[in-house]
Amino acid sequence: MATDFRLKDQLPNLTKRLVETYDQLGSINHLGHCPLPNYDEVVAVIHDLEEILFPGFRRREGLHRGNVEYYVGDLVDQLHDRLTRQIGRALRHEAGATSDCTEDEDYEALGQAKTLLFLDRLPELRSTLATDVKAAFNGDPACRTPDEVIFCYPGLEAITVYRLAHLLYELDIPFIPRMMSEWAHCRTGIDIHPGATIGEHFFIDHGTGVVIGETCHIGEHVKVYQGVTLGALSFDTDTDGNLVRGVKRHPTIEDHVVIYANATILGGDTVIGHDAVIGSSVWITRSVDPRTTVLLEKPQLRMRAEV
Repeated sequence: MATDFRLKDQLPNLTKRLVETYDQLGSINHLGHCPLPNYDEVVAVIHDLEEILFPGFRRREGLHRGNVEYYVGDLVDQLHDRLTRQIGRALRHEAGATSDCTEDEDYEALGQAKTLLFLDRLPELRSTLATDVKAAFNGDPACRTPDEVIFCYPGLEAITVYRLAHLLYELDIPFIPRMMSEWAHCRTGIDIHPGATIGEHFFIDHGTGVVIGETCHIGEHVKVYQGVTLGALSFDTDTDGNLVRGVKRHPTIEDHVVIYANATILGGDTVIGHDAVIGSSVWITRSVDPRTTVLLEKPQLRMRAEV
């Protein structure tokens, strides 16, 4: 089918109508201001960090003790420059998103200081991730080797990005932790807010549909299956009807808890005691004592043969 170029005469008018909406709906465009963090750069940072945290499993082959220090050093240098710039942009926007990008405050210097604090935590983070890999390997009889966990398990990728984003969240860096966690959410179907607190030896099996809210506290040696929601029961509002932020809205999960598929646990006052087992598809809005098993009553199954 040949293109009718006469119809393309409508495009300038369409463009004009679109641009007019930029004045009418200014809350959803960012024009005439200092640049925001760049999404592609943040994703590139994630890939570089994964390369450092799991060397030999991602892009670069043939790494060994003779060349890995040079390779990682180059990545760390790139990360320093990328993160300094992106964190500086995020801090500037948080401070007011002004169109004056030459304020007295040196946001790039602040970004560099935050970047160095973040990078300094990576060796410690590798130790924590090693416990997550071990938890997945020990918790899944279908897994042949720990290498399989690192290569194949979306739960580990979601946890890895969460742990990186959480470090940035703890440093009070805006925007970028959420950009990272939502990227992981799109890739894995697992939604972990960077503000959540999660202990070592954490395993998400299968993973799709898992939701972990901002103020959730999860202990060590916790195992979660697909479809689990650790969410808020309700939202408090002030006298003007605005949401109250900064209060604990999500549950606490103590050590050695197992939560099976599609369970929903809600509320900031809800505590699931250590060594509890939460069965599939239950709905919980109050605390559960330690070493307790919570199950739905089995429905009656009827089978009828056709004659």
